[in-house]
Amino acid sequence: MTRTGAKVLIVVTSHDRLGDTGKPTGYYLPEVTHPYYALADAGLEVEIASPAGGEAPMDRSSRDLGDPANARFLDTPADRDKLVATRRLADIDPSGYGAVLFAGGHGTMWDFPGNPDIQRVASAIFEAGGAVAAVCHGPAALVDVTLPSGEHLVRGRRVTGFSDAEEEAAELTAVVPFLLERRLVDRGGRYEKAPLWQEKVVVDGRLVTGQNPASAAGVGRALAALLAG
Repeated sequence: MTRTGAKVLIVVTSHDRLGDTGKPTGYYLPEVTHPYYALADAGLEVEIASPAGGEAPMDRSSRDLGDPANARFLDTPADRDKLVATRRLADIDPSGYGAVLFAGGHGTMWDFPGNPDIQRVASAIFEAGGAVAAVCHGPAALVDVTLPSGEHLVRGRRVTGFSDAEEEAAELTAVVPFLLERRLVDRGGRYEKAPLWQEKVVVDGRLVTGQNPASAAGVGRALAALLAG
């Protein structure tokens, strides 16, 4: 696939509460910044949207300024402002993008599944020959995406995402509304995983997925390679 100059849309969560725990959550910063620079440094224009638009909630535990990509992003006003004023997903015309990437963070488990605008944008981009990518909990966006045929996008395709074992290690299996690995399998995905917290990037045609935070940069690089042809 050659989509030289194609714009990429990164989608982050608007959900800021971890179930009924009262604890804050949101998007996981490195899962935005690492793919962002893998794409932007390859010459691609990157925009950021969220279901609600406006300032997206960050998982504060992910604000690690010792991470060079995080520090670069937060120190660059033109980049940082894209998270302060995300585009509202309902206003997005998918025909303007060559790819969409769903960033992770636990918030995605609540507002990505079943979201009609996520389904609309992902399906339209994929059907037009573009790429769909997601990392960590970001594949929660994919569990309800169907193609015009009526089949789930992930059906029969190799895919990964935050594993059930990683959710158990995080002690959140009883908090999240479902287990992502299990739901991807239920939707017909051919799920693959690495050991806990190890990088795992799966490319199946124009579908790119990463298992966990360690996979974020690899997802960005794989997506950039697809868009370059």
